[in-house]
Amino acid sequence: MKTAGFTLIELIMTMVIIGVLAAVALPRLLDRSVFDTRGFVDQTTAMLRYGQKFAVAERRDVYVRLNGASVALCLDSACATPVSAPSGANSGSTATLAACGGSKTWFCEAPPSGVSYTASAALFRYSPLGKPFMPGDVAPNSSFATLSMSISGDGSAHGVTVEKETGYVH
Repeated sequence: MKTAGFTLIELIMTMVIIGVLAAVALPRLLDRSVFDTRGFVDQTTAMLRYGQKFAVAERRDVYVRLNGASVALCLDSACATPVSAPSGANSGSTATLAACGGSKTWFCEAPPSGVSYTASAALFRYSPLGKPFMPGDVAPNSSFATLSMSISGDGSAHGVTVEKETGYVH
């Protein structure tokens, strides 16, 4: 005798497994902190790389400001002359507008809510050759040490590093 279908035990076990997966996965999907943190790490890495490429392409110094409230690219040490965002606008989030003087065109980003960062230097510059320098340094002598950033917000810390001689960001 051949019967088609599932037994009652198989159906109940399937429902139990789906219930356990939903109980474990649903809270993770509803928590944005992992996505926000990873997004800010990627965004910061891209901004630092862009700052170096912009300095080389424009043959001028580009300053990177890391003040804890935002990551910003400027053409002077006081950040009076901002670097425009390559897409024409930054994220425009409430935090970014508050930390970046209300400007939507400045390549300046604030960490999302619940995300924070620390950096080993608050301000440095890329030379027209792409080499990082501290603000008071005179080329070719650089006192820039490897920059280490720690970005946290999802329960773990993510690192972004700028190498001292080449400016390589990873």
